[in-house]
Amino acid sequence: MTSLSGVRVLDLTRILAGPLCTMILGDMGADVVKVEPPSGDDTRTWGPPHSGGEAAYYLGVNRNKRGIVLDLSSDEGRESLASLIRTCDVLIENYKLGTLDKWGLGDDWLREHAPRVVRCSITGYGQTGPKAHLPGYDFILQAESGLMSITGPVDSEPVKHGVAIVDIATGLYAAISILGALNARHATGLGQSVTVSLYQTGISLLCNVAANALASGKPSGRFGNGHPNIVPYRTFTAADGELALAVGNDQQFARFAEVAGHPEWAADERMTTNSARVTNRALVDGAIAAVVARRSVADWVTGLRKVGVPCGPVNSVQTALDEEQTAALGMIAEIEHPLAGVIRSVAPAFTMGMTPPAIRRAPPTLGQHTEEIMERLRRDPASVWDS
Repeated sequence: MTSLSGVRVLDLTRILAGPLCTMILGDMGADVVKVEPPSGDDTRTWGPPHSGGEAAYYLGVNRNKRGIVLDLSSDEGRESLASLIRTCDVLIENYKLGTLDKWGLGDDWLREHAPRVVRCSITGYGQTGPKAHLPGYDFILQAESGLMSITGPVDSEPVKHGVAIVDIATGLYAAISILGALNARHATGLGQSVTVSLYQTGISLLCNVAANALASGKPSGRFGNGHPNIVPYRTFTAADGELALAVGNDQQFARFAEVAGHPEWAADERMTTNSARVTNRALVDGAIAAVVARRSVADWVTGLRKVGVPCGPVNSVQTALDEEQTAALGMIAEIEHPLAGVIRSVAPAFTMGMTPPAIRRAPPTLGQHTEEIMERLRRDPASVWDS
């Protein structure tokens, strides 16, 4: 048994935010049918690397789905889509604003023909406002939301996050809001419209930085790997690599000072409190940098973890994937794919004691299930979901 067994999800999304959302729902047991145009999801071509001709990017966010091809520019394609919508529980799409209305499948049609369906729309800039008509791209939204302005070295140009963080967080918001709407349906008997956008996500990801700006009225800047409100909270160069150090309170700083061989720092009025350390950031960071450089990363990590000071090595992606802790948590899954053979993928990032997530299907090849699902649709639309 899984937590979303029996929930039927019609996935009209492509790229990252939508496919990630529907993959999470699929991991929780939902029956997901992914609808692609004849040209396929754009990410099928986003490589190298490839496995069995499929781009790794696409394979990473499309497991636990069946896949069909529909030409939605045709009357026949739209009629098939309407039949599928009538029998699903969740409809999720990331088309340009107004696309479903143009096809005659907007909110009015849904309320009349599929009132129990939860409708989730992912857009670039939301449903209203001067930019609502624009398409959304993670890189552009990192720039426009202010995220890039606070990322990167202090004296460098603005820098984007190393992954498409706005897309990823939008997919998570979409999944969360869909689950909320499904729960509300138990009380109302009705589905509802759920909207998320990359722009709203980007603004929300500013989090404490936005809170600082709203409270102080002062411009937000870049702190490199540092923190606007906590010192020391950054990376330092050790004798053989990079050390991440996160001193969260004054007691931890005193313990760090002991391990560093400078217990007097904890009594220095320029360092004794976090507020003082933030005010004297350059002094504190400079003193710590000089000490950290004398010892290895492993030496620091061993010594600091013994006294409860948060720290860790700055790993490469491959090192992190190969970590013993990664294996202990079962974070790398192996999936049998019809073209690529066994593919390795990052497993679900959560556990559930009674209804655990499960990987039941490999990412579908383009149109892999079209014939099967179209035959069921012609015979009995409800049977599409008897997977």
